[in-house]
Amino acid sequence: MRAAIRGTEIFFDVEGMGLVPDGPAMRERPVAMVLHGGPGGDHSGFKPGFSPLAERMQLVYVDHRGQGRSAKGDPATYTLDQNVEDLEALRRHLGLGPVVSIGTSYGGMVALAHAARYPDSVSHLVAVVTAAHSGFNERAQQIVRERGTPEQQRVAAMLWNGELTTLDAVQTYYAVMAPLYSVSHTPGGGADARARTLHEPAALNAAFRPGGFLREHFDLRPELSRITAKTLILAGRHDWICAPEFSEEIHALIPGSDLRIFERSSHSIRADEPEAMMDAIKGFIVY
Repeated sequence: MRAAIRGTEIFFDVEGMGLVPDGPAMRERPVAMVLHGGPGGDHSGFKPGFSPLAERMQLVYVDHRGQGRSAKGDPATYTLDQNVEDLEALRRHLGLGPVVSIGTSYGGMVALAHAARYPDSVSHLVAVVTAAHSGFNERAQQIVRERGTPEQQRVAAMLWNGELTTLDAVQTYYAVMAPLYSVSHTPGGGADARARTLHEPAALNAAFRPGGFLREHFDLRPELSRITAKTLILAGRHDWICAPEFSEEIHALIPGSDLRIFERSSHSIRADEPEAMMDAIKGFIVY
């Protein structure tokens, strides 16, 4: 499905019932907007892993502007601020009240900013393996120098140099870096998921190239105290790109938030500890 909003077209997909029978009445379930990472990825990586959540809530998977199945446009508009405004516009377009917001990696950055700027629009916030400021880049580069193979160091440098300009280059990047993204990675693992993903190099480079919007001007820390949503923060102990100290920092800055660090996970908790992750989210979203 697609929504024409803010001069673009945003793709979204829905899983789970919004109204369910409850004895003599119909009961309304909460709606969760699920936001993918990258930038330059799409929502497909959540399928079918997030399906257990559809037993508790209706899931709205969203592709950020210019990414996945959403309309392409001027890459200068592929920014966090635009993604936040798109998310709020989509919420209103769908006629939704306060939503559950589940953001992973870059999607977590969008979810944090949206919850801070539109506190009345979010009832529950789940920020997964994310960071609130650009310092995660320098820390990730340090971790790659410490843990990465020479080939991983080479392709990671291409990310921060803005050199992942083709689909082949992006696919190669994720294939080479896969063992750092998931501690449970096996040779050849994840190939189907990577093939299903509609990568968008322009969005990736807009964020990570020198001068990109996640490199020099990204800092949500002054905004986080405005978040009023009940907040759960999930981190992977071995995460190389959004190291767990960034989740600890978010936890310290959001009043009343909960933090859980998954000890056997890297950046992809949903690959390393999927059942534990789903249990944590389902236990948190209680209406």
